[in-house]
Amino acid sequence: MAIRTTIQIGDPRLKAKNVEVKDFSNPKVKKVIKDLKDTMRKHDLIGMAAPQIGENYKIFITQPRKTKARKLPFTDKVRVYINPKIIKFPKPQNIIYEGCGSVLNGGLFGPVKRPKEVTIVATNEKGKNFQLRCDGILARVIQHEYDHMFGIEFTEKIDDYKKLIAREFYLKNIRNSKEQLDASKVNILEAKDL
Repeated sequence: MAIRTTIQIGDPRLKAKNVEVKDFSNPKVKKVIKDLKDTMRKHDLIGMAAPQIGENYKIFITQPRKTKARKLPFTDKVRVYINPKIIKFPKPQNIIYEGCGSVLNGGLFGPVKRPKEVTIVATNEKGKNFQLRCDGILARVIQHEYDHMFGIEFTEKIDDYKKLIAREFYLKNIRNSKEQLDASKVNILEAKDL
């Protein structure tokens, strides 16, 4: 188990250029993926990107599940996305309150509008290409972590900063709201190997 320090907002490593993975069997790449999984679980997150542990690779992981901050009606397996590319953002959007491991110390949540559905292509940790189309919280986490590939924090996507809230307020008042739970429902609309 290798728990890494989660890089906090303001650290230049979150804005640095991320490189594509060329050698999927590289022990360094395998270590980054293992460390991401361990660190995500330790900090009770549902997704994490390599830059958040100070590794500037185009790699992120997702695992929507019940955590202290989220009571989700859906649980997914750990998914690894290497050299990801979102190929479709349909027009319908919704607002979900987001948090981030990189603002963990600040404990902030804020409303972010994003497409409800997403289609992404990537390579998994075994070097196999895949395509995934999904909605709900999984689509949300994919977009959030994908932004990290380009040095973008969720705080840059908040339309109304007056609606930023502390973690405790989120847990008590927003987490279990009908709007938040409805927007979090997930359908895996299509998953296929390429």
